[in-house]
Amino acid sequence: MKIIKTTLPYQSLLNNSEKKYDYIDSFQGAINVIDNKFTSTDIGKAFFSSGPQWVSKLFSLRNKIVSVFGLKTSGENTNREKQLQNFKCEPGEQMGLFKVFAKNENEVILGEDDKHLNFRVSLFLGPQISGTTIKHTTVSTTVEFNNWFGRLYFIPVRPFHKLIVPTMLKGIIKEMEKKNGQHNVAK
Repeated sequence: MKIIKTTLPYQSLLNNSEKKYDYIDSFQGAINVIDNKFTSTDIGKAFFSSGPQWVSKLFSLRNKIVSVFGLKTSGENTNREKQLQNFKCEPGEQMGLFKVFAKNENEVILGEDDKHLNFRVSLFLGPQISGTTIKHTTVSTTVEFNNWFGRLYFIPVRPFHKLIVPTMLKGIIKEMEKKNGQHNVAK
């Protein structure tokens, strides 16, 4: 499965913002969408359910380190599976550190505002490519630094971020295509 670095989709809600971002990146992959059944809620749930174990361990380490500085953490969730089942991916909902800021039929915007920086993650399902069963799926991240500490914090985070996002996107695509197979079995 090929993941490529790309630009923020023109149709993204983050691209319609008046904000100037200090950092932006986007990664894109192709997903096979039989019967065009996927929704933005599907991609939002896949984001939270498809990450590899090493990403979870890195996030736990991050939480331990930043809690010393009074930054927001995802907290401990003893029943993440149940929380994910009840997660509707609606604006205002929170899943760990990620709050849902916006959602439409093609995109979910997740993120958080903290004293050092504000970040948003766009999970974007592009239109189906004509004559195929393929849609491009793009994960984009924007960051606004609120102070010098935000810039300092992001220096060690940036290289990990560039490894984590493509890995997460591969997991999202695999998770959604697995569900795609379930759609076909049900018919």
